[in-house]
Amino acid sequence: MARLPVLALVGRPNVGKSTLFNRLTRSRAALVADVPGLTRDRQYGRGRLGEAPYIVIDSGGFEPVAKSGVAAEMARQTRQAVVEADVVVLLVDGREGMSPRDQEIAAELRRTARRVVLAVNKTEGMPREQVAAEFHALGLGEPQAISSAHGDGVRELVEIALAPLTEVARADEVAAPHEAAEAGAPAPAEPGRVKVAVVGRPNVGKSTLINTLLGEERLIAFDQPGTTRDAVAIDFDRAGRPYTLVDTAGLRRRGKVIETVEKFSVVKTLQAIEDCHVCVLLLDASEQVSDQDASIAGYILEAGRALVVAVNKWDVADAEARERIKTELDRKLYFLRFAKLHFISAREGFGVAALMRSVDEAYAAAISKLSTPRLTRALREAVERQPPPRRGLVRPKLRYAHQGGQNPPIVVIHGSSLENVPDAYRRYLEGWFRERFGLSGTPLRIEFRSAANPYAPRD
Repeated sequence: MARLPVLALVGRPNVGKSTLFNRLTRSRAALVADVPGLTRDRQYGRGRLGEAPYIVIDSGGFEPVAKSGVAAEMARQTRQAVVEADVVVLLVDGREGMSPRDQEIAAELRRTARRVVLAVNKTEGMPREQVAAEFHALGLGEPQAISSAHGDGVRELVEIALAPLTEVARADEVAAPHEAAEAGAPAPAEPGRVKVAVVGRPNVGKSTLINTLLGEERLIAFDQPGTTRDAVAIDFDRAGRPYTLVDTAGLRRRGKVIETVEKFSVVKTLQAIEDCHVCVLLLDASEQVSDQDASIAGYILEAGRALVVAVNKWDVADAEARERIKTELDRKLYFLRFAKLHFISAREGFGVAALMRSVDEAYAAAISKLSTPRLTRALREAVERQPPPRRGLVRPKLRYAHQGGQNPPIVVIHGSSLENVPDAYRRYLEGWFRERFGLSGTPLRIEFRSAANPYAPRD
């Protein structure tokens, strides 16, 4: 599998980077307000162009000349995003016009970025060619007029930004395996080999867990955060089953990713998540479940990867710590209840065998083949037990279901007025199918497709 392209959004404060980030990731993950400087740390998300995913980075307002204080830290974070990215989108403000700061940023990006695409934002209701004309002076090619808030021109912008990268990805798919390895991308797993990525914050014991599974000290592991700088893939067999284990660099809180040597840690980890079959999310029993843990978990869920959650260092946690982390798991990672939870000691090997059994179960669930007759029978049983609620005079009719994809499993439900099915009923169906088909450890996605109304007026 080719690695995901990385697109970074860069610009001076208040030009609309976070609004564009939210639109590209279909989220409200980035803070947005009409106040400069809201985004300080880098924000990572997952965008999609058609069926092709990519990683998008939101950066804080860039002030290249800043030497100290918050502005200097934000500039350092932005430079980090530029280094990580395959393509940088420089956002400028079409209503304010070109500023000296835009010229400073453009000059730096010409020196440091691999490739830059210029986007003139906030152009809604304005003659686009005229608004973009003055920005030709930045020397970054044809300015693309867009509106982050309204979505005008955004798809075209992303297509232009990612076009060379998608062509390279298609070429990589036919390249020899050794060529892919030389390019730094994780080598594709052999048929039947389960690719397992171990992810988590620094110093939770990822390398120790992999060394225990391998039965040898293949990876450096000692009590210093950030020992692993890159994703390392290792093939091994366990109980006659072939695996590829991927040890990833720890995902620090974004504001702490400051060393040059760590510049690819976050992106490589996110790409490893995309490229694996099963993720093992490793937590530390001696520390609190952090927002960063929840962020990693959310990315795994968005990527649709099968998942097992493991709490490490359980052997050295006292009763109070054990009770605390169980409460925090329930509160902060409630959306991962589909995943098996294990309390382990990677150093002592306690609980590791059960963990690997759950990895096998999650992989089997992720690639399950669900027959249309069985899915339809299960759907009818679910509707008989609890019909979908009416919306006004209309009650949605759910007629039949079939499988629309694997890894993660997708259940496509056909019927009429399905746009009126509420999210709560979708969750009910998800739980029903999960229980009926034993889909433990994998996300499950449900899609509704309504038949055309034959009585609707035609043009």
